[in-house]
Amino acid sequence: MRVDKFLKNARLIKRRTVGKAACDGGRIMINGKEAKPGSRLKVGDILTIAYGDGEQKIEVLELLEHAPKDKATEMYREL
Repeated sequence: MRVDKFLKNARLIKRRTVGKAACDGGRIMINGKEAKPGSRLKVGDILTIAYGDGEQKIEVLELLEHAPKDKATEMYREL
C-alpha cells in the first residue's frame, strides 16, 4: 500500500494530498529512510512522522484498503 494512502486510511493525516505534501517535504520516514508518496509499506515497517516540533513513531500492523473509524486505530501501534 502507498504510504500516503495508509496515512489517510489510518486517520493519521486527514487527507491524502496532505500526506503527499508531508512526504514531499521530507517529514515522513519509513525504516529510517525518507519516504516518497508512492513508497510501498508492508506490515512491520516503522513510520516516523514529523509534526512541527515533535515526532510520532508507529509500527504498521495491518494494511486495509477501506478502514472504518473503529478499525483505523488497529492498523498501527505507537512506539
